[in-house]
Amino acid sequence: MTENVIEVRDLVKYFPLTRGVVFQKTVGHVHAVDGVSFEVKRGETLGLVGESGCGKSTMGRLLLGMEKPTSGTVNVLGQDMGTLKGGAMRRARRNIQMVLQDPYSSLDPRQTVGDIVGEPFEIHPEVAPKRDRKKRVRELLDVVGLSPEHINRYPHQFSGGQRQRIGIARALALRPEVIVCDEPVSALDVSVQAQVINLLENLQDEFGLSYVFIAHDLSVVRHICDRIAVMYLGKLVEIGTDEEISEHPTHPYTQGLLSAVPVPDPDVRDKRERIRLEGDVPSPANPPSGCRFRTRCYKAQEVCAEREPELTVRDGSPHPSACHFAEERDVVHAAEEIA
Repeated sequence: MTENVIEVRDLVKYFPLTRGVVFQKTVGHVHAVDGVSFEVKRGETLGLVGESGCGKSTMGRLLLGMEKPTSGTVNVLGQDMGTLKGGAMRRARRNIQMVLQDPYSSLDPRQTVGDIVGEPFEIHPEVAPKRDRKKRVRELLDVVGLSPEHINRYPHQFSGGQRQRIGIARALALRPEVIVCDEPVSALDVSVQAQVINLLENLQDEFGLSYVFIAHDLSVVRHICDRIAVMYLGKLVEIGTDEEISEHPTHPYTQGLLSAVPVPDPDVRDKRERIRLEGDVPSPANPPSGCRFRTRCYKAQEVCAEREPELTVRDGSPHPSACHFAEERDVVHAAEEIA
C-alpha cells in the first residue's frame, strides 16, 4: 500500500465574528472548513477546487500549521501540525512548503533573487553550510529554468512567470517532500500557465514530490492532478480520480463547474448547454441547513434541507459524493435533461 504523506480527519476551522472595539463580543463564526477528511499519497497530486470563499486557501494554511484547527487533525508525514510549536513546528515545515498565488506580492522587492531563494537556509542553517549556499541557490535557479547569472537581480526585473519560478525555487530549497500550491498559475497568462504546470510536473518526477494543488479552474487541475477534491462552502462535496471527476461527475456542483469550462472544439461547444448555478454562494457565517448547495441546486428537495448528505459512495455514483441524488451525468447534455 502506498504511504500517506498527508492525513486530514474531521478538520474544522471556524473564525470568530466579533462586535465592539474595546470589549469585543463574539457574535458568530465563519465556517471556513467544516468536517473535511482526505489523504494524499506519496508522489500524488491532489487538486482542491471550488469557487472563491469555499475554504481552499484556509485548508492550505492548516496543512502548513499557519492556522490552528478548531477541531480535527492534520497529520503531515507523521506530525500533527495542529499541536506543534516553536522548534518542532520549524523542523516539521522543512518537509512541507508552499508556492503562493501572486508572484508580484509574494517576493520581497528589496531583496535580490539570491537572498529570496537562500532565505530558507538562514532559517534552517543545518540544511546547507554557509560556504555552499550561493552554489545551492544557483543550482536551484537552474532547476526551475532560470539563469544562475540572475542571482543578483531584483524581482521587478522579471516577468510574472519568472517570478513564480523564483517562488518555486524558494519552496524547493529545503528539499521538502510535500508542496502546497495555492493557485500558483491563476495570476499568469494562459501560455505561461502551461509552462509553470509542466515545470511542476517535471520537478515532481525528479524529486518525488507530493502536491496539494489549490485552484478554482478545473481545466487547469485536470492537467496535473491524480485525484480531485471539490469543495463548496467549507465542505468536500465530491472526490475521485481525475477521470472520475472529469468524465463522470455525480454532484450537481461539480457538473456545473465542468460545464463552465471553455471547449475549443466548435462542434462540441454547439452541442453543449451550460448548467447554470443560480444565485450567490451563501455566507459561510450562516450556511444553509442540510445540504449547503441546496439553495443553488436544480435537484433540491425537502430532504436536502432536513438532512446533510454524507460524503460516501452511493448507488449510481462510482466514487464518494455528498448528494442525496448523486448520479453520473453527461455534462454535454445535462442541461438538455434539466430543461
